[in-house]
Amino acid sequence: MSRRLWRLVLPAALTAATACGGAARTAAEQGPVGAAPSGADAADESALIPAGYGSLRQDDIAVRMALQGVQVKSIPLDESIIRTLSPDSYRALRDLKESRRAEVAALAQRSGAQQYDLWYVSFFAVAPEARFSPMEFIVTSNGRDFRPLNLLPLTPGFGGQRLKVREVQSAVYIFDAALDSSQPLTVRVETVQNDDWGAILRRIELERAAIRSRVQRARG
Repeated sequence: MSRRLWRLVLPAALTAATACGGAARTAAEQGPVGAAPSGADAADESALIPAGYGSLRQDDIAVRMALQGVQVKSIPLDESIIRTLSPDSYRALRDLKESRRAEVAALAQRSGAQQYDLWYVSFFAVAPEARFSPMEFIVTSNGRDFRPLNLLPLTPGFGGQRLKVREVQSAVYIFDAALDSSQPLTVRVETVQNDDWGAILRRIELERAAIRSRVQRARG
């Protein structure tokens, strides 16, 4: 399956997921979301790079894995990370968090989490009748394995754990706040492991520096 086709599918899935959330605010207007988010989302706004100056694509910050008949993509929704995205890409993920704020907060509270980190995870079928195991998604950070505390399905049929060819199922995953996406980590789905996050972090840090330069030029 081509990367071009995937780039067409992922934005469409995000658009469908956020459509029910009402009118979206602009990136510059939106503040941190979540009942009690952690990390950069809980930091003072002045500590974050400004929104709307990024140039990265979602593919540039996504952890990708190929399972049997299924491609998996995951993106941490930490504000300090998604602000490195281009304005449209940033807004799509930001609006996704905003539109599902109350539902995520309720699920987190039910799981006993006062603070939490969110990831966007999608499963794309490249073979007919492909199956996936949504809870077999583990992130290892600082020597500790983090399993989802809970998840919020974004697409109908997510609970069926079965995909038609070229179908996407996606969800927002809720993790313990101790999961630190600002450090190298490993993502494992079923038996497949990905260690690319360290390299992705370097790309993100370069973009942050570029954004600061753009802001300085824009402000004269």
